[in-house]
Amino acid sequence: MSVIAINNLAKYFSLPKKGKGGKPGPMNGKMGPMGIIRAVDNISFEVKKGEIFGFLGPNGAGKTTTIRMMTGVLRPTKGNVSIFGHDVWKNQILVKQITGNVPEEANVYFDLTGLQNLMFIGEIYGVPKKTRLNRAESLLKKFELYEKRNLKSMRYSKGMKQRLLLCMALMSNPKILFLDEPTSGLDVQSARIIKQLIREYNEKGVTIFLTTHDMEVANELCHRIAIINHGKIISLDTPQNLKALTQEYKAIDFYFTNGADKAKIKDLSSVREVQEVSGGFHLIVEDIHEGICEIVDFIKQNHLIIKQLNTHQPKLEDAFLKIIERGDKN
Repeated sequence: MSVIAINNLAKYFSLPKKGKGGKPGPMNGKMGPMGIIRAVDNISFEVKKGEIFGFLGPNGAGKTTTIRMMTGVLRPTKGNVSIFGHDVWKNQILVKQITGNVPEEANVYFDLTGLQNLMFIGEIYGVPKKTRLNRAESLLKKFELYEKRNLKSMRYSKGMKQRLLLCMALMSNPKILFLDEPTSGLDVQSARIIKQLIREYNEKGVTIFLTTHDMEVANELCHRIAIINHGKIISLDTPQNLKALTQEYKAIDFYFTNGADKAKIKDLSSVREVQEVSGGFHLIVEDIHEGICEIVDFIKQNHLIIKQLNTHQPKLEDAFLKIIERGDKN
């Protein structure tokens, strides 16, 4: 079941007219003589109920513009976004009641304590006072902020502020959570806490739409990933399938307790390339299974002793870069 449907969504911005001296003049909302910028260019996709959906792309690709249209912050030039069958722009209040949103540039209310921030947001969403307090205290405990609940948030660390922002987004008990770069700039411990909490809420049935530049976060958390570049979706699949698409070669590392002849290894039929590394060899092979079988036979014949064996799988970062490069060439 799809809970988010994006249909031919587009956002175009007019380039500014030139003012005196050839410098850009002020934007007037109309198309200037220099044309338009297609920030998001007729994209369509769906997000399934209960999944963590990743939205990746280089800087300026259209990620933030897309998420702003999805959350009702920015009106599309054309196309539409529906959440649980409700058009975002025609049902803004209803949509905001069933979604939580943590924009990349969001911030807490510095003059309020952690608890006051949550109580204020709960009041905005119309959560009854008793429920509001119980929910706020429960979230602060879960996000390891309860001991600092009466401390003004201006004194929170960046990781604490990010956790508090997530608490604020969850005060309305949303069915869908939009997260724009939730672990950006965080230390390892804070990022780990955020990732674990994302998993926990997803396991409870919350659908999560996630944008990130951190390929490790996307690989760990996302069920499916869409890659956008120059305003267009250029790939959409599971992390594993995206990585498999770019697996142009396979690699095996062998480390030995005694020496081996590089020339003899290079003569093996399955081996395309041999690189010497400290205590062993990095081998590029046509097929992992055939390569390992042939190399094991070679090791037995030459009375070598294996110290360590590693096979290399493609990384999401490698897949991302190749997909972007391929898209730029098309």
